Amino acid sequence: MEKTIRQLVLENYARHGSVKENVILGLILRSHPEAKSDVVRVKELISSIVSAVSSMTQKQAAKKVDLKEVKKDEIKGPLKPLPESSSYVFRIAPSPSGPLHIGHAFGTMINFTYKQMYNGKLILRIEDTNPSNIYPKAYDLIEQDAKWVTNNGIDQVIIQSDRLDLYYKYARELIEKGLAYVCSVDADTWREMKAKGDESPYRNMDITTQIERYERMFTDFAEGEAVIKFKTDMNHKNPAMRDFPIMRINEHVHPRTGKSQRVWPLMVFSVAIDDHLLSVTHVLNGKDHADNAKKEALIMKAFGWHAPFYKHWGRINFLDIKLSTSETRRAIERNEYHGWDDVRLNTLLALKKRGYHPNTFQRFSIETGLSLTDKTVSKTEFWKNINAFNKQEIDQDVKRFFFVENPIKITVDNAPSKTVHLPLHPEKDIGHRELKCNEEYYIEKTDYERMQAGKVYRFIDNINVIYTGEKIEFHSETFEEYKESNKGFVLHWLPQKTVGVTIKGPNKEYTGLAEEALSCVERPSIVQFERRFFAKLDDGKNISGWFLH
Repeated sequence: MEKTIRQLVLENYARHGSVKENVILGLILRSHPEAKSDVVRVKELISSIVSAVSSMTQKQAAKKVDLKEVKKDEIKGPLKPLPESSSYVFRIAPSPSGPLHIGHAFGTMINFTYKQMYNGKLILRIEDTNPSNIYPKAYDLIEQDAKWVTNNGIDQVIIQSDRLDLYYKYARELIEKGLAYVCSVDADTWREMKAKGDESPYRNMDITTQIERYERMFTDFAEGEAVIKFKTDMNHKNPAMRDFPIMRINEHVHPRTGKSQRVWPLMVFSVAIDDHLLSVTHVLNGKDHADNAKKEALIMKAFGWHAPFYKHWGRINFLDIKLSTSETRRAIERNEYHGWDDVRLNTLLALKKRGYHPNTFQRFSIETGLSLTDKTVSKTEFWKNINAFNKQEIDQDVKRFFFVENPIKITVDNAPSKTVHLPLHPEKDIGHRELKCNEEYYIEKTDYERMQAGKVYRFIDNINVIYTGEKIEFHSETFEEYKESNKGFVLHWLPQKTVGVTIKGPNKEYTGLAEEALSCVERPSIVQFERRFFAKLDDGKNISGWFLH
């Protein structure tokens, strides 16, 4: 362990010129869980090594760990560089009202990309301090979604309801310092007072009385009768910043703590405490959190802590795309959807089921970038971009097959018996499939109905046929002969031996026949039905799956 600590300290010092001991401690405890039983000794060891390394120059430290001197402009990546730091710790912080959807994916992948750029750490913090809006299954679903979309790039999972004693401790400390107070002014009256800059009559009570009132929040006060407010400037130009609440009473039964707790932190308070204790260095989220960031920074300042670097982005408005997890949850309860992975939904569960690659969402996030300007993205534009990115991610290894929807069986008079060898991929050598043909074929019913007498039609990569108006006859074999004829269109076909296929999509179900070779494909896997669509086959007994794009 000493060797590991020395390596980490040297690397941090070589790169940044300083070392945060709590960051090193966090890294050690993560890689050596057994060290939790002797944290005091580990801290002493870290301090000793940091003291010894601090006498070196950065170049000397770099030589000991075989690192070149790192300069700020050497940090390269798809996004603009962040302010220099001795470490880079990011966090994503969804509330457990449901699983993650495409809106969450943007923020998640922005933070994950920066984590990759700086070889940093990414924390998933589930913020569940509002007992009134929690979906119990969301805890596991969110963790699974976040790990999937980041390719297991989540380094630590934190649940805020596990940390209530910490919030109580720091709330009491603020009260003891005279920086917070328990207020019993009703919400409507306080709104008017705050707008005029009037102080609460409870603001300047003595500390002993404040502590007594604080303790009564856990026993006597009813919900709505008392909140803890953080003291600020009551003449602040932004009324939202004037003596804002940080703790309140909520009697709603919490799915993890039950009825054991009734006092809960407001988001700005729990976030400020956690961002400090978890050593978060860079907070990247939407500009709707800009005021919250200012409040969090004020709380941190009250404790003598340094606030992280805050970077916000403009709102992304997805037109005609339903994202509300609360509304979706109610729709599921009404059996309008069969679950969170229903392919008609925009949840990550549904998109994973359909076959979308996690890198797709990272590419979309990088392409969209960080800007304070609000963006409006239409449903058509969004899926056009997402599908293009996804095709680039999956296309290299996806096998091709023929699929005929609404098939009709036909006979091609005088057609030769032959075996057609077709590649499984047009560009990569990943094998081939064989289609044994005779006079009997399957084609699309709509293609048959479109045929005109005297026209020659091309069966893709196979033969040319002519429609006489009464029957279909063999004409020739090569594509050159087809081009020189009175040509009609090129159409899909299948030989006599086929397998049935059902593909379910967001808007329709595709049923038909496919090549017999499809039954040998390992499942689940993604395939492309040539000139039709990509689909993800599931691992059921029958050949079925989900429309991708």
